[in-house]
Amino acid sequence: MTKITAGPSHTSRYTALDPVPGDVELLAKVRELIDDLSPDNAELLTAFHRIQQAYGYVPRETIPVIATKFRTTPAMLYGALDFYSEIRTVPPAETVVEWCSGPACLLKGSMNIRRVLESILGCEMSQNTDDGAFGLRLVQCDGTCHLAPLVRREGRYIGPLSVSDTIRLARELKGEGEPEPVPESGGLKAGEGQPAVESAAEQEGGGA
Repeated sequence: MTKITAGPSHTSRYTALDPVPGDVELLAKVRELIDDLSPDNAELLTAFHRIQQAYGYVPRETIPVIATKFRTTPAMLYGALDFYSEIRTVPPAETVVEWCSGPACLLKGSMNIRRVLESILGCEMSQNTDDGAFGLRLVQCDGTCHLAPLVRREGRYIGPLSVSDTIRLARELKGEGEPEPVPESGGLKAGEGQPAVESAAEQEGGGA
């Protein structure tokens, strides 16, 4: 697990934060999850991942608890959370579309893809719709540049996308178009060896 360091402990000006209002059981569980981590090693990313694995996100009311454990401030924790886009501070939406912000995607017009998704799905990047039905997440390049510009949904890659492809995809997700073709069974998802990929053409034709 990658460790991140925010510099030396704030021993000269650090004071433990007062308890925050919230779910007592939640806060106690979070303390238990990070109890064995060492603040001297700044195992902050490990703490975030443990909490997100348990709850699906890092609840904001747990930030003071984490800050006290790692002898730092909530402001520094929010800086780390902003940097690591895979860590969420709100519950995941029912349907999440991940937009790649890599250089290859940007050079091939991915900002237009982003604008379409935000407009049709009704939420900005790194946010959910008010009803929690849809969410957009920014992800970094992971080497699937031959599909640029692309998005990822449920671990599967969809690209290269044109603006019209994206409009059709977003409308399908909202139930305003033809059902999206189901990917072929047995395909690998991201993180399981070679990633499974679907081109926009395969989406239209129901797969190769």
